[in-house]
Amino acid sequence: MLDSRIPAGSLSDKWTQFQEHSPLVSPNNKRKHTVLVVGTGLAGASAAATLAEQGYHVKSFCIQDSPRRAHSIAAQGGINATKNYPNDGDSVWRLFYDTIKGGDYRSREANVHRLAEISSHIIDQCVAQGVPFAREYSGLLANRSFGGALVSRTFYARGQTGQQLLLGAYSAMMRQVQAGQVEILARREMLDLVVIDGQARGIIARNLVTGELERHSGDAVLLCTGGYGNVYYLSTNAKNSNVTAAWRCHKRGAYFANPCYTQIHPTCIPVSGDYQSKLTLMSEGLRNDGRVWVPKEPGDRRSPNEIPDCDRDYYLERRYPAFGNLVPRDVASRNAKAMTDEGRGVGETGLSVYLDFRDAIAEQGQEAIAAKYGNLFDMYQRITGDDPYQVPMRIYPAVHYTMGGLWVDYHLMSTIPGLFVLGEANFSDHGANRLGASALMQGLADGYFVIPQTLGAYLATQKPEPVTPDHAAFAEVEDAARHHIEQLLQIRGDKTVMTFHRELGRLVWDYVGMARDQAGLETAIARIQDLREEFWHNLKLPGTANTLNKNLEFAGRVADFMELAELMARDALHREESCGGHFREEHQTADGEAKRDDDHFAYVAAWAYQGRDRTPTLHREDLNFENVQLTQRSYK
Repeated sequence: MLDSRIPAGSLSDKWTQFQEHSPLVSPNNKRKHTVLVVGTGLAGASAAATLAEQGYHVKSFCIQDSPRRAHSIAAQGGINATKNYPNDGDSVWRLFYDTIKGGDYRSREANVHRLAEISSHIIDQCVAQGVPFAREYSGLLANRSFGGALVSRTFYARGQTGQQLLLGAYSAMMRQVQAGQVEILARREMLDLVVIDGQARGIIARNLVTGELERHSGDAVLLCTGGYGNVYYLSTNAKNSNVTAAWRCHKRGAYFANPCYTQIHPTCIPVSGDYQSKLTLMSEGLRNDGRVWVPKEPGDRRSPNEIPDCDRDYYLERRYPAFGNLVPRDVASRNAKAMTDEGRGVGETGLSVYLDFRDAIAEQGQEAIAAKYGNLFDMYQRITGDDPYQVPMRIYPAVHYTMGGLWVDYHLMSTIPGLFVLGEANFSDHGANRLGASALMQGLADGYFVIPQTLGAYLATQKPEPVTPDHAAFAEVEDAARHHIEQLLQIRGDKTVMTFHRELGRLVWDYVGMARDQAGLETAIARIQDLREEFWHNLKLPGTANTLNKNLEFAGRVADFMELAELMARDALHREESCGGHFREEHQTADGEAKRDDDHFAYVAAWAYQGRDRTPTLHREDLNFENVQLTQRSYK
C-alpha cells in the first residue's frame, strides 16, 4: 500500500493544519539550497519564481528557447476559482464536489479540497501581477460557465487565458533572474534523473543546440514537464510536449499512476489529412453560447444553414437537460463519437459535429460574441476557411490532457524522496476526467502555494548532504544517457521516426482511445511490442549527436512513448470498469454511460518499472471517501 501522507483532521482543516505544523527552513538556510525545476510552463515558472523569492537558488530548465513558449500558452478558456462574484451559489465545497464528481470519484478528497481552497488566492496573485482578466461593467472580474458545473466560476482573458497567466508567472520569474536567484538554462532536455542514497540529487540534461550532455546537482528536483498526450501522435499538445523526463524518472523508481486516464476534448478542429502533425483546440468556453447538433437523419448532406430546426438533433440538450451543452468533456466526447458511429456525422469525412452560434448571435449580436471569442473565431477561419459567424463550426474530439502521471503524495513528492512532481506531470487532482479550466488552476496552485510549503518540510527534515556533479553517480547516469543516444544513431534502418510515431499513435487511438475493450487492449499490447521491436531494428536516423538534431530528439521521445503506450494499455486492461475518460465497452449502463465498480477499483493504480521487457508491478492506493457519497454520475 502507498502512503499518501494525508494530514489528520477534518477535510476543511487538513491544509491549514499542515501549514501550521510542518517543519520550516530558516531564511538563511534557504540560501544554502539549490533546487532544480524542470519545465517552465505555469507550474514550473510559478514554482521557480516563488521558491526564488523565498531565498532558494533555482536552476530552471527550459526545453524551448524561452519560457514564454511553454505549452501552457495554448490554454484558451479560463481558470476556475471560488470567488462567487456572480452570486450564484458557488463555494469551496461546490468546486471540491464538482471536481470529485467530474473525475468520476477517482481522485483524493484531500488534494481536491486543497485545490479548491487555494483557487481564490491564485486569482488575487494573478491580478496583482497585472493579468488582464475580462471584467464586467461594474469593474468586477467576469466569469463564464464551463462543463460539469451549474455555476459560473471560470475567470478568463478572451480566448488566451493560458498565455496571459504564463506571462504573469514569467514576469515574476524574470524578476528573480535579474536578482540572481534563478538561472534559466534554455534549450535543455532532461534525459535522466540522478539518485544518490535513495534521494533525487540531480539530472542529466542535453543541450539541444550543441548536443553536449550536462550534469546538474541540487537538493531536490521539481518535475513540471506536462502531460503525455503526444503518445497519440495527433493531439492538441505542442509538438515538443513529451513524456521523456517523467518516463526516465519512472525507470529510476518513480511509480506511474493511472496512465490509462487520458482526456479526449470534444471541441477540436477535425482531422483533415495524414499530413497533419498536431490538432487545434477550440476552447470549451465556446460551449457557453454554441449549440452542438447533428442532422436527425443519417447521410443528410445539406449545408448546415439549409437544415431547419425540425431536422436537427441538439443531442446534448436532449440527453442532458440540466447541463445541456456544458456536460463534462468525457461525456460530450463519447456522445459525439456515438453520433458519428450512427452515420450522422458531418463534413467530408463524417467525423465531426456542428457547434452553432446562430442563436447566440441573433440574441446578443455579433459584436458581443466577437468580444468573448473573437480570436478563437479568427483562428478557426484561418485554419478551415469557414466563417463561424456565418456557418457553424465543425468540431470533433481529440486527445488533449492526461490525468495520469507520476504518483505523488499529499506533499507532491513521488516515490523517490526529493523528486517532486507538479501540474499535469503528476496524477493527483483530477481522477478519471478533468473538468475544463482546472488545469491552469492546478498548475498555479502547485507552483505558487503548495510546493513552497511541502519542499520546505522535506528539506527541513532530510537535510541532504552536499553533492557535486563530480559524484560517481552522475558519471554513471551520464554514461547511460550517452549509450542510449548512441544506440539510436547506430540502428541505420529504413523508417523515419515520424513514421513510427504516426503508426504508434494510430494504434493507441484505435485501441486505447475513446472506447476500449478487452480484445482490443490485448491486441494493442501485442502490436505495440512488435512495433517497438521494429523501431529498434529499422529506425532511420540521420545526423550526429553533437549538434542540433531534431530527429534525434524525437527518436528518444518516441522510444519512451513506445514503452508508455504499452503501460497505458496494460492499465486500461486491468481496470475492469468504466470511469471518466476510461470507457470500457463491457462496462456501461443501459443508456451508454460509464459504469464504475467501486467495490473493486476505487483505488489509484501505481505501476513500478521492472525492466524493458518485464511486466510492471501494480501498487494500489485506496481512495477513501469520507465526505462525498459515491453515486452513479449523472448530468441529466
